[in-house]
Amino acid sequence: MSDLALETDGLTMEFKGFRAVSDVALKVARGSIHALIGPNGAGKTTCFNLLTKFLTPTAGSIRFNGRDITRTKPADVARLGLVRSFQISAVFPHLTVKENVRIALQRHRRGDSFDFWRSQSVLNALDSEALELVEAVGLSSFAETIASELSYGRKRALEIATTLALSPEMLLLDEPMAGMGREDVERTEALIRRVSEGRTILMVEHNLSVVASLSNRITVLARGRILAEGDYATVSRDPQVIEAYIGAGHA
Repeated sequence: MSDLALETDGLTMEFKGFRAVSDVALKVARGSIHALIGPNGAGKTTCFNLLTKFLTPTAGSIRFNGRDITRTKPADVARLGLVRSFQISAVFPHLTVKENVRIALQRHRRGDSFDFWRSQSVLNALDSEALELVEAVGLSSFAETIASELSYGRKRALEIATTLALSPEMLLLDEPMAGMGREDVERTEALIRRVSEGRTILMVEHNLSVVASLSNRITVLARGRILAEGDYATVSRDPQVIEAYIGAGHA
């Protein structure tokens, strides 16, 4: 098996003549934490949506574990082990933490069907595994808490737990630190480091201190193209990267 978990070649996306992503060749090493960064309007979200199959590219190809997934549907890509976590926390707000994770486990076992009519005993059989995932993301003391009562950061932890219920080989995280205070950022950073063991992670993230701390490799996008790649020390000193961020109004 290749050392690359995810790879693109000539990835391009046009919207009515405007190229939001242009000729992107991305290589994500297996077992790494890879960050995709760039100033506002750089094409990060479009690129992320292409990789997770919520958009189909105008040109180019996407391969996961050497398999071409360019035209594969999002649900089928998830079944292959490439799973996306959303920028806006996606949980059932009126269910408990444990119930949210149990539903994710249930769906994973039953395909796209939630089978809400299944017997309580069948659902209860998933409790042990659900609680293991709840513990893995640091929410053991909140297992019976209604999701809507969680802090923003803990909702994101719950979302990651429901994502882990799908047994992903690779996680794609869309701005996991967005909207968080310092305490939640530190907690979520530690969580990402923990769940990265044995997995590949690609994340879009604006918090550059988190990017510096977590990432093995960074790809910088600007105007839809790759501007620079390397570790944080390399890309942070790149004159083109500095100019792109300053030009976009970033400090």
